[in-house]
Amino acid sequence: MVQPRVFIDGEAGTTGLQIYSRLAQREDVTVVSIDPAKRKDVAERARLMDSVDVAILCLPDGAAREVVGLVTSSTVKILDASTAHRTDPAWAYGFPELAPGQREAIAQASRVSNPGCYPTGFLAAMKPLVASGVIPASFPVTINAISGYSGGGRKLMEVYGEYGGAEEPPYPYGVYGLTFGHKHVEEMHRYSGLAHAPLFLPAVGAFEQGMLVQIPLPLWTLDKPPTGQQLWDVLADYYAGEPFVQVNALGDGEALRDRKFLDTKAANGTNQVQLFVFANDDTHEALVAARLDNLGKGASGAAVQNMNIMLGLSEQTGLI
Repeated sequence: MVQPRVFIDGEAGTTGLQIYSRLAQREDVTVVSIDPAKRKDVAERARLMDSVDVAILCLPDGAAREVVGLVTSSTVKILDASTAHRTDPAWAYGFPELAPGQREAIAQASRVSNPGCYPTGFLAAMKPLVASGVIPASFPVTINAISGYSGGGRKLMEVYGEYGGAEEPPYPYGVYGLTFGHKHVEEMHRYSGLAHAPLFLPAVGAFEQGMLVQIPLPLWTLDKPPTGQQLWDVLADYYAGEPFVQVNALGDGEALRDRKFLDTKAANGTNQVQLFVFANDDTHEALVAARLDNLGKGASGAAVQNMNIMLGLSEQTGLI
């Protein structure tokens, strides 16, 4: 049996290296690599893309659009890990657990966009609540989120790497996106079902990888506030049987470090989104949170999962 051939355009970058390391250990796919001297040769990259079954793009947005425009093969499937095509209706959105039929759409598509890391956590937590009606589409949603510095790519990793833990890094905890035009907001809005774009406040922490996406819900603003149990039930039902979405017990104190702290890094090394619901039904307040590895389910793990689906392979192959 001929093995599927896969080319990673941008395999030297953070996400590309992670995908390559995952695929290099497998015997059911063949990874095609470019001559390092030709990494910036657009024509050579397009030629390799035309020669494989799946091409995975780990490129800046502009470069991803450029190379896609040069592909002539009618059979190659393209998985884009950049933000270039995430809201393009001609591309399937690569979040298999997002909604009924999404997995099938990915399997049938020739063009798939890999989700962003922050949107993965946000949509995993919020989409079911809006789709069920337990949270109305008109609800004003705020997102407080933090990621390890690897989410900023090689340049930010180099900035933090210079300190090596010997000194305080430049941003021990730095909130950014303060002009409220972050590139992930359109993606979050489009696939959440919300009537209005969420208010997104991301932050970078002084740790390499890990991510926590928090959505505080002032339920007292609603005429009929849902209970924490109702929120949890919606999420648990929505993701029943999904291997890569874990809904922790309601108010799960056992999942907290020292029974107090929700550890940002506890999902590292997995392809899971771990969901949490904490609620006070007396004051009608709740927090829905998602924890994931920004380099796992937030990037390379999601890409491998999507590639498996696109090639008709077992979805969990090479993932934990």
